[in-house]
Amino acid sequence: MGVSIWQLLIILAIIIVLFGTKKLRNIGGDLGAAIKNFRSSMQEGEKETNIAPTIDDKGRVIEGQVTEKETSNTKEQNKV
Repeated sequence: MGVSIWQLLIILAIIIVLFGTKKLRNIGGDLGAAIKNFRSSMQEGEKETNIAPTIDDKGRVIEGQVTEKETSNTKEQNKV
């Protein structure tokens, strides 16, 4: 029950009759340009993601003082 080559050719002939070869050529060109732009955009996006992590690989140190926060459990332990 698959689609044979003859059925595809009949469908193609009907499409050519309905739209004409000039319009189909324009649609094909537009589709090709869209695919080309999509691929170039994907490559640019990959280049940007590869550049970003190499800015600072060492990490950052935040200088400051650490103070202990007294919680309710700590207060109860001090009372006992």
